[in-house]
Amino acid sequence: MGTFQIEGGHRLSGDIQPQGAKNEALQILCAVLLTEEKVTIHNIPDIVDVNKLINLLRNLGVKIEKIGKGSYTFQSDDLNMDYLNSEQFKIDGGGLRGSIMIVGPMLGRFGKGFIPKPGGDKIGRRRLDTHFEGFMKLGADFRYNKEERFYGVEAPNGLKGDFMLLEEASVTGTANIVMAAVLAKGTTTIYNAACEPYLQQLCKMLNSMGANISGVGSNLLTIEGVEKLGGCVHRVLPDMIEIGSWIGLAAMTKSEITIKNVNWGMLGIIPTTFRKLGITVEQKGDDIHIPAHTDGYEVQSFIDGSIMNISDAPWPGFTPDLLSIILVIATQARGSVLIHQKMFESRLFFVDKLIDMGAKIILCDPHRATVIGHDFTSQLKATTMTSPDIRAGISLLIAALSAKGTSTIHNIEQIDRGYEHIVERLQGIGAKITRLD
Repeated sequence: MGTFQIEGGHRLSGDIQPQGAKNEALQILCAVLLTEEKVTIHNIPDIVDVNKLINLLRNLGVKIEKIGKGSYTFQSDDLNMDYLNSEQFKIDGGGLRGSIMIVGPMLGRFGKGFIPKPGGDKIGRRRLDTHFEGFMKLGADFRYNKEERFYGVEAPNGLKGDFMLLEEASVTGTANIVMAAVLAKGTTTIYNAACEPYLQQLCKMLNSMGANISGVGSNLLTIEGVEKLGGCVHRVLPDMIEIGSWIGLAAMTKSEITIKNVNWGMLGIIPTTFRKLGITVEQKGDDIHIPAHTDGYEVQSFIDGSIMNISDAPWPGFTPDLLSIILVIATQARGSVLIHQKMFESRLFFVDKLIDMGAKIILCDPHRATVIGHDFTSQLKATTMTSPDIRAGISLLIAALSAKGTSTIHNIEQIDRGYEHIVERLQGIGAKITRLD
């Protein structure tokens, strides 16, 4: 496993450009399977999870050409369907959570789709029921090989549109169902659909390929099936999770940082949520400017004076991927805040590492933690720790960059799964970080 060595306590400065959105890239890469024509995608992040999916598509027979930094063409006109029954596919698909989203386009275009139980973060139970219940509503037959942990859906007579009310507004579940439904006969209506920017981008891409999806951006999608989709050119949004990470980094290190080209219109309540912790988030054109918080930052309270409570929710609520960042920067705020992680039951279990560093955190239960901020009167202490998942990993890295002394973070492959060339980019704004093999 790789290791980061971080010398903390230094102020950073300069500009940083966010990478392309990881969660969007995983969806739209799967969508290239819906057409035999060439699809061009720009701003694809160079990260482990995305590169794994690109490799899976290549093994499936997709013709892939890199035409520039973050830019690729994909053509799925001669796929190797035998690969789906191979041992290599079990390895490739089982090592990546996003691999589940190849099932929808394969089912829609070829009438069958298979996937081994996908891997990914160990952040609690993440059900696949929404995906397969949606496929079955479209007329597919479901099967599961328990011994080999292998899922499959088949629709030998084709898919037929239907109305469905999703039990949960799953982002990947909605994406998977949409990709199957665009080639189904008739009309599909999806209520309680996810409406995250990633899903909006997927729908816009599919419409540019010839799909007929209305209601994009709402939780009620209507899809009129078409017989065939064509090629398109698509650009991935900047990663809003990385943008939030850099806001947190600037605040914790009292640094002046400008985050470039963030696409403000797709950030939702992310800037507002950071402002609740007293962080100054300034809009300058399409950039975010974070001034140096030399006097710290103070947590707001609710209008009745009660303690601030920050929780996650489906979009347009606050994304769960940034709650770990909020928790870390709250450790140096002036005041207290309750962090409520509603969607995943294990994502707060990294707080013991922060407590070891001197943070004042009470873990109430698997979903809630109360943070009593130091107001920078007591600096976090460097320590040795292990990254449990992507978002906890970047949060621990931010803590280490603000801490006194030299910290070590092991299992940094988890961070590499979601953050592009992070060492070089952080060094570019003055961070003292080294990668050790």
